[in-house]
Amino acid sequence: MKYTIRKMNVQEYLLLNDFLYEAIFIPAGAKAPSRDITSSPEMQVYIDQFGTRKDDHALVAEADGKVVGAVWVRIMNDYGHIDNTTPSLAISLYPEYRGLGIGTCLMQEMLSFLQSQGYKRISLSVQKANYAARMYRKLGFEVVKENGEEWIMLWQRDRI
Repeated sequence: MKYTIRKMNVQEYLLLNDFLYEAIFIPAGAKAPSRDITSSPEMQVYIDQFGTRKDDHALVAEADGKVVGAVWVRIMNDYGHIDNTTPSLAISLYPEYRGLGIGTCLMQEMLSFLQSQGYKRISLSVQKANYAARMYRKLGFEVVKENGEEWIMLWQRDRI
């Protein structure tokens, strides 16, 4: 499949609500939550007024003439928060575009971009059962904290 990775345009920031919902891990056999879950304060921290902070950065994957995935970071007090200088990362793709290497490419491009901007660390949270955890490990993220069903993972430039 042909796709391109590029910076997210300001007018596309509204898509982050969709991608935030798609980022929710739903274990096999579990019922998907209502889409309005993204309006909760715990979820809104990822996207509310995105683009207004200096540490807000987003990339998208475009295929078949549409945006099919996004990876974005901001410094926020979220589930993966490490400190006030380490951006937290979120990534998702529409289901039909998963498992094709697009997510890995999005992550690699974001890590490269963040390095070029002087960031030395990036964090994320992931449920232990989420298949994406393997991808994060392959990209150099390490588990730094465990919260029940979830890992807090950290990527550090000097470890790669």
